[in-house]
Amino acid sequence: MGARSLNTFGRAVISATVLWELYLRTDSTLVIANVGLFQVIPVFVLFVPAGTLVDRTDRRNLSTLAAMLTGLVGVGLGLASATDAPIAVYYALLLAQGCISTIHAPASASLIPLIIPREDLVRTNRIGATLQELSMIVGPMLAGFALNVISPHWIYAFIAITGLASAAMYRSLPKPRAIDLPAASARKDWRVGLRFIFASPLLLPALTLDMIAVLFAGVTALLPAIAIDILHTDASGYGILRASQSAGAVSMAILAGRLPAYRRPGRVLLIVVALFGLATIGVGLSRSLPLTVILLVACGALDNISVVIRLTLEQMVVPDAIRGRVSSVHYVFIGASNELGAAESGLAASLIGVAPAIVGGGAIAILVAGFVAVKWRALATMPPLAELKTEGVASG
Repeated sequence: MGARSLNTFGRAVISATVLWELYLRTDSTLVIANVGLFQVIPVFVLFVPAGTLVDRTDRRNLSTLAAMLTGLVGVGLGLASATDAPIAVYYALLLAQGCISTIHAPASASLIPLIIPREDLVRTNRIGATLQELSMIVGPMLAGFALNVISPHWIYAFIAITGLASAAMYRSLPKPRAIDLPAASARKDWRVGLRFIFASPLLLPALTLDMIAVLFAGVTALLPAIAIDILHTDASGYGILRASQSAGAVSMAILAGRLPAYRRPGRVLLIVVALFGLATIGVGLSRSLPLTVILLVACGALDNISVVIRLTLEQMVVPDAIRGRVSSVHYVFIGASNELGAAESGLAASLIGVAPAIVGGGAIAILVAGFVAVKWRALATMPPLAELKTEGVASG
């Protein structure tokens, strides 16, 4: 968990610093769109070979390598910033980071159930979500404050250190347990991950909810524009805005650890996505820094509930032998939605304005929550997460 969180910290610093630096250089929301686009392209191109690679290779070694390569991307961005390189160089490095993340995400996610007992997964995911959200707080906040006193290239250079540290932590993990292999046809079939998700009456609607919420209602990519053009604050204010959602997520993780398990986690998921959309609408309408921070904290708290339910659901119902391919498809749903959402946000903001784009995205999230509740009724009646059983691998 510490290794994943440190890797998240590095990627959060990269994201916050690149968005701020390029928006200041260009004053263009289309650049924000391109930052997301170049990171999402590898997800769609590589998710098939990435999932197969994860299922056939030591997941600990893959996670270690990915962490080291993230550090190298930080070095590259540092050199690009120090030499005032063309924007295209940044795009190329972000494309490389997208390739790395496409492998790291399924490798690290599918590693967890192989070293953690099944009965401890809910607690582990809650702790992991807390640590990752802490990384998302500290990373952007430090980046925001640091941008006031040092040049961006020094911030990028720091990522090399976090990458090496994360790699060392991955390498120190115990050897993953052996897994029961499925039939030879399933081992060779890259489509097994897709078939499993689309055949699951629980995982498909859960991923659909999160994908739409992240794709349309996420506001992270627009925070530089919100900070500069709407709230008229500086880099420190931007750092506070970037940290607000994660602060809410950590607070909720601490609170949730003291609450009993959800009796109907699927129903909870539907409600929190709708509330997430409502809070996003508030962010779009707000013209006050304190109010925007409060609303972003609420978004983070709601998102944490969704993340813990979704991750635990996947780990409980997916067979070990196909976790890599399922996690890779999962990353297309969720990880790609983060970057594709950034592209969508930047494009929408350039067409209709920042505030209308945010309000519209929040409204879409509310509508989709209602649609999912009606179409997949089994989600609302899903039993407690600890009672879920592993589902069978679809054939075909």
